[in-house]
Formats: sequence, C-alpha cells, structure tokens
Amino acid sequence: MSAGQKFDSGKRRWSLLPAGSVEEAVDVLEIGAAKYSEDNWQRVPNPRTRYYNALMRHINAWWTGEQKDPETGKHHLAHAICCAMFLIWFDINGGGNA
Repeated sequence: MSAGQKFDSGKRRWSLLPAGSVEEAVDVLEIGAAKYSEDNWQRVPNPRTRYYNALMRHINAWWTGEQKDPETGKHHLAHAICCAMFLIWFDINGGGNA
C-alpha cells in the first residue's frame, strides 16, 4: 500500500497554536455570548477605546500577579486575547471609530 497524499502546502497551520490557550479564549467568548449575546461585541459604542482599555486592564492584572479574572475564573490573558482579536477585527473590517 502506498502512502497517501495531502496537498496542504501554503495553507494555515492551525497546529502552531499552543494547545489550551485557544480553548481558554473560546471559553471567554462563550461567557460573553451567554452574558450579552453572540457578536454583541461588534455593537458596543466606542469599541476601539473600550476594548483597548479592557485589554490593558487584563494585561495589568496579570502583570501584577493576578492570573484569573475574579468574575469569570478565566485567565486574564485569555480575556486580553479576546480584546485584541476584537480590535484586529475592527481594523480589518472598519468601524469602531478608527
């Protein structure tokens, strides 16, 4: 039996993402979707400033030694990742009063 082929050269290598970190960020997104609604983050007024502020609050909390967000129990950096992804989305898709 010969070896199979898979033509995946040049395609995204999702396996490069560190195991566990993506799941933690998805958990944060699920908490937000349950608390507010799915994609609510896209409709928040003044989102660029607000998500930047939230990103920095989570980074600062982590930097000063607090690993988990007290409200959700999830890693502060997972919250920061979500805020950063929202900011990237606004940069790519426009909006957010850039």
